[in-house]
Amino acid sequence: MTHKGTIQLETPRLILRRFTQEDAQAMYTNWASDPEVVKHLTWPVHASVDATRELLRSWVAQYENENYYHWAMVPKDNNNAPVGGISVVRQKDAVKMVEIGYCLGTKWWGKGYTPEALKRLIAFFFEEVKVLRIAAEHDTRNPASGKVMEKCGMTHEGILRQADSNNQGICDNAVWSILAGEYYGS
Repeated sequence: MTHKGTIQLETPRLILRRFTQEDAQAMYTNWASDPEVVKHLTWPVHASVDATRELLRSWVAQYENENYYHWAMVPKDNNNAPVGGISVVRQKDAVKMVEIGYCLGTKWWGKGYTPEALKRLIAFFFEEVKVLRIAAEHDTRNPASGKVMEKCGMTHEGILRQADSNNQGICDNAVWSILAGEYYGS
């Protein structure tokens, strides 16, 4: 893999950029404090903007690593305020694979932002980082997340029963992927 780090990317409606400390209030307000957003995630609702600031400190510090990938999703018409995040949650350099995870504030659900961001990352990882496989997983009780993966051309590989846990407890995970050969049509 040819690691590039979290470089700024664009889509027709979004800027995908690095998080900054200045994003704390928007992140807290737009999704980190919303129980509905974190329902199927592994981290708890942030009790205060201070918790968000602390998390952002750790993320921002990791941008020095060229194999760290974590973007703020910022609609171009939203005054540079992020409405969600999308990142590599796991990677295996030996097999040239990344796994993507994402979350988005409820106010922006159903507007197509997450598929738009994921499609851009799929292109970035195949064309620039030269991965061979991009994967994503979701709690089977969150089928909307699977719809995002399907819209992006990913294939449903199966379900790992009681394979993970999140804020709902132990869960079954649906596994999706797209391979470089599928992306390039070979």
